[in-house]
Amino acid sequence: MLAGKRVVITRARGQAAELAAQLEKAGAEVIELPTIEIQPAADYRPLDEALARIGSYDWLIFTSSNGVRFFLGRLALAGLNIDAVRAHICAIGPATRTEAENAGFRVALMPAEYVAESLVAAFEGHGLAGKRVLLPRAAVARDVVPAELRNRGATVDVVEAYRTGIPAEAAAQAQSIFAGRRPDWITFTSSSTVANFVQVAGAAALAGVRVATIGPVTTATARRHGIEVTVEARTFTAGGVVEAIVSAES
Repeated sequence: MLAGKRVVITRARGQAAELAAQLEKAGAEVIELPTIEIQPAADYRPLDEALARIGSYDWLIFTSSNGVRFFLGRLALAGLNIDAVRAHICAIGPATRTEAENAGFRVALMPAEYVAESLVAAFEGHGLAGKRVLLPRAAVARDVVPAELRNRGATVDVVEAYRTGIPAEAAAQAQSIFAGRRPDWITFTSSSTVANFVQVAGAAALAGVRVATIGPVTTATARRHGIEVTVEARTFTAGGVVEAIVSAES
């Protein structure tokens, strides 16, 4: 299917395994170019203060697997475990749901599509007036979810659980990858991977390289940076990205 095709992955180191494995299974040569790295929060006081009153929340929303992991880490440092969490759990997508369920949570709600707008829609029928919601997430993230939930009457505490940065070696790696034999494809699985790639390599580096994105939000970010998107995953997962590339090559 993808024999002889060279595909660049821009996911964070240590989080690219699933996408890499599926691409390799399809016959591609995978090139890892992490344009994002996951870092601890700059200040954990807001999250720690929320954990001190964790029993008061009605909903706990996870919008990434990283959010689950860092939340659990701070929970443990506070001397607590998941039994202290009385809130209903909402996970934005299957990978986040798996991470939460592997930790022992029972996920009560997951949107049909794995984007913020669909997550908000998933709360239709769930009365939010007077409810308390905790949203531990990246330092820089879209404000769609908290804004819309507040519009529905919820009190939403948004706390930084982690932040993202650009790996120190990313620029040199990008130069090496795009200076020689050019890749056939590059994959972007979040807006941050797009923005960080442009910062270290420039959109012009992708001339002649086909681009696959994980969903409409990432596609929109790519286009804002002047990047032409070749394919967009129908299902917003690693598997969806691979399916989109395979379909384009068929």
